[in-house]
Amino acid sequence: MNTNVMGTLFADLDRNGPIPLYYQVEQRLEKAILDGALPPGARLENEVALGERLNLSRPTIRRAIQDLVDKGLLVRRRGIGTQVVHGRVTRGLELTSLFDDLAKGEKVPTTVLLSYSVDKASDTVADRLGVALGSPVLHIKRLRVADGVPVAVLENWLPEQFLDITEDDLRELGLYEILRGRGVTIRVAKQKIGARTSNTAEAGLLDTDRGTALLTMERAAFDNAGVGIEYGSHYYRPDLYSFEVTLVEK
Repeated sequence: MNTNVMGTLFADLDRNGPIPLYYQVEQRLEKAILDGALPPGARLENEVALGERLNLSRPTIRRAIQDLVDKGLLVRRRGIGTQVVHGRVTRGLELTSLFDDLAKGEKVPTTVLLSYSVDKASDTVADRLGVALGSPVLHIKRLRVADGVPVAVLENWLPEQFLDITEDDLRELGLYEILRGRGVTIRVAKQKIGARTSNTAEAGLLDTDRGTALLTMERAAFDNAGVGIEYGSHYYRPDLYSFEVTLVEK
């Protein structure tokens, strides 16, 4: 964190007033983030160094930072420290892909292809796609990255007519972009959103700590003839991604 910014942010801390010091630190950091004084990607000093600089206890600094992590404004990254979030991506409940959402949010999406294989449809995959049990399906798993920060792990299964989608296609383009390029129009999807905690492998892929919360989504998508096009099971970092829905009273 720039020392000039630091001096300006905390010059007027009221050490004798009724407002808790952790809350004062939190509010000043939040304002600096929202105003752009602390831009996306900016790193904060560690809790000990920041506490010493401000003459505040480590628990005070820790609570202020944790509150901002919980709000999605800061993120802790292993080996790097605490950073200002690059911006949360919000997806409306529409038939879009994460690649599309990131691009619309003026972020640079990149893909790491974790696995690529032709498998036999399991009970679950066959049921979701409406294909025969044991029929060939393309099984892919990708890590989606936005502006260099891992956001989600996407696992998808596609029916036999899409076995010729290449690894290069998947590294360079979003899945729905590939499908649109083939003339596929997805009209409807069944989608389920949930949450759970991460295991060690998942935390490693998303650069978070084991046991942190994950936002999950399962989706089966169909074309205008009701033919199954893709089934996906995805998980996201909730500090960087959220779903948004508008509810209307009937």
